[in-house]
Amino acid sequence: MTDPHFAAYSFVDRIVEFEPGRRARGSFAIPRDVARFPAALAAEAVGQLAAWCAMDAIDFRGRPVAGLATETRFFGDARPGDTLELVADLHACDDEAVAYDGHASVGDKRIVELVDCLGPMLPVAEFDDPGALRARLALLRDGGAAPGRFAGVDDIAIDVVERVAGRELRARVDVPERAPFFGDHFPRRPVFPATLLLDTQIRLALDLAREAASGTGSPKAARVTHVKMRSFIVPSQRLDIDVKLGPAEAGLAKATMSAKTDERTVASARLEIAMEESTRA
Repeated sequence: MTDPHFAAYSFVDRIVEFEPGRRARGSFAIPRDVARFPAALAAEAVGQLAAWCAMDAIDFRGRPVAGLATETRFFGDARPGDTLELVADLHACDDEAVAYDGHASVGDKRIVELVDCLGPMLPVAEFDDPGALRARLALLRDGGAAPGRFAGVDDIAIDVVERVAGRELRARVDVPERAPFFGDHFPRRPVFPATLLLDTQIRLALDLAREAASGTGSPKAARVTHVKMRSFIVPSQRLDIDVKLGPAEAGLAKATMSAKTDERTVASARLEIAMEESTRA
């Protein structure tokens, strides 16, 4: 069995430009045999590149974990077999937090942009082995790691418990007790990835949008704003997800998304959906 560390949830396999504490460019080759690679994972790849630059800048005393993203813009899909070209620009970085922007592209096509992100720094040794991280960064900068270790992420099981078609829904998600991505996120302290939660919420919101369009449109995620992670989500935790979709105006619908555990909000975000008209006759 493949060691999940730097495989199950790592999306940078080469760094080609590196200005410590300021900027990095890298890439990630999406294996051809994975079932899907959602836009949320492309955003995760940009965040991981920024994390490498930030950890190096403070000599691996800390690492950015979760945090806030003012805006994430989606422009298209990355597909299995594509190579993501990644850029992260750091505006500030110290032992407390890192502030950055970034984007991911496939060829000359922009896939995702992250704007005004803030990642609080936490002690790196709580989550991973600092020595292993240093060695991994050295490998990424010296020719890169062998691609193809990522085997995909299974969709998280969703139980929709209440629904008003095309308007709102409540769903229940039981975070797995064990999953390969926990071996990479993170080895010493498993945390459910915020980007997997976001992907789950986006898929639910798009389901509502398709219902609202009554088969006449092809809704696509356009922009996520006000992403906030208020606490870590851990293995075996039960999440109650709420998604509410507003009416479309000028081809754009807005959804609010939240996740709670024991009536306490742990994550929230707002999603804009482009209600593209169907081209079918």
